[in-house]
Amino acid sequence: MSDSQQATLTGARGPGSPRAGGAPWRSRADVGPLSVAGAFTVAQLLLVRPGMGLGWDESVYVSQVSAHAPAAFFSAPRARGVPLLVAPVAAWSSSVVPLRIYLAVLSGLGLFLALRAWRGVLPARVLTTAGALFATLWVTLFYGPQAMPNHWVGVGALAATGCFLRPRSRPALWGLALSAALMAWMRPTDAVWATLPLLVLLVGVRRWRHPAPLLALVGGLALGAAEWVIEAYVSYGGPARRLSDASRIQGGLGWNLAVTDQVRALSGRTLCRPCTGDLPAVVLTLWWWALPPLAVGAAVVAVRARRPALTLVPLACAASAAFPYLFLIGYAAPRFLLPAYALLAVPVADLLVRAVRAPGRIRRRLTVALVPLALAVHLTVQFVVLDHTVRRATAAHREWSRTAAALHRLGVRPPCLLTGYDYVPLAYYAGCASAATGGHDANTTEAAIGRAARSRPVAALVRPGGTPPGYARSWTPVRAGVLLAYLAPGPRAGPQRTGNPKE
Repeated sequence: MSDSQQATLTGARGPGSPRAGGAPWRSRADVGPLSVAGAFTVAQLLLVRPGMGLGWDESVYVSQVSAHAPAAFFSAPRARGVPLLVAPVAAWSSSVVPLRIYLAVLSGLGLFLALRAWRGVLPARVLTTAGALFATLWVTLFYGPQAMPNHWVGVGALAATGCFLRPRSRPALWGLALSAALMAWMRPTDAVWATLPLLVLLVGVRRWRHPAPLLALVGGLALGAAEWVIEAYVSYGGPARRLSDASRIQGGLGWNLAVTDQVRALSGRTLCRPCTGDLPAVVLTLWWWALPPLAVGAAVVAVRARRPALTLVPLACAASAAFPYLFLIGYAAPRFLLPAYALLAVPVADLLVRAVRAPGRIRRRLTVALVPLALAVHLTVQFVVLDHTVRRATAAHREWSRTAAALHRLGVRPPCLLTGYDYVPLAYYAGCASAATGGHDANTTEAAIGRAARSRPVAALVRPGGTPPGYARSWTPVRAGVLLAYLAPGPRAGPQRTGNPKE
């Protein structure tokens, strides 16, 4: 397909071409997306609290490059993108505050670049609205400043789709390749799902078939996944074995209807495994249930306007990105659907802008009144859930910090080893190594733990009322915060006043 045919199909103008009224696109197009990205960064710093400690998965990722604690076990589903992303800060500081600020600024920049990839494809007002819709979701605000991969897969998917739909040019091809590499760098399997419709179009549809974008997309995916593949051969027995282990750790990938699990997680449950309990109040989930009819409406409008690609392509990518987390996995977390939300924001924003600008005095007045009201309710719900989630996460992380301080007072300080309940984040907070003899993250044996106890402090952590592992039953039980720490006989450090990572 030629550049002119693609431009006709998408209804796009080339970068720098004049818009209606004679104003060049470059003069004002970036103002709206840049304002949204800046507000997104500020909102993260104000609402998510830079001092909120690291979560479980964050502790794993950050420990890979941190000088504060030994690297935690890196299981098969993970990829090295996040550790490399946080290395510029985590390598020299154990404080969470500069890390959160760094990630908030970086995530705002990522959102701006993802929206900018659509420049020349859709009007600036649509891109600004799309950015605002995505940036004000509680899950986007919550995970933007966190050391987690899902937001980056989302902005990568958004940017890749925009570059794919732009008239073919060298910047568009480079953008497509780099966006695909970013996604694969963070989570290779998610990158494949998010770009699957693009690959199908480039291979199976004649008018989209062209070697340059196909090479850019496949090359970007390969470049981003290269480290994951190499590590699979070195540490996991090959890519097939690593994928098999990843499936086992995630409960066995197969047909699992997880739609209601995702709905249960919308109340602010960062991980819903097992996902039981009542469904949240309707007011908390109404926006989520509204997405499918809004997507259908956007598709109908696009087809009638004879520019289907601009809407159907991001909708297809969103459906593909969401599919494994709605139908192939037996648990839920709101962050899993961030790529789908990023992609859905564009057609939904286009639909809303068209509705507000629809002809007809009565229809337009009604729309102008109802859309802001619906958005106000939507924002209120998002910020209420965000505040609840931040408070709960902060309380849990502070409890980990207090437990780590208690362990330090008991003489369990670096070099030390922790195992048992919440051992991964607690080991990071205390500056210890972490170990498990069973479960998905098993990385040692009982004999190895016994040998370690001869040369450094070792503690097995147990919840109140729980029982210690067999090898620790003869160890000394001592209260450490809300937990019991069974201390192995052996060396113990003297008193120390500091040592926890700063919050």
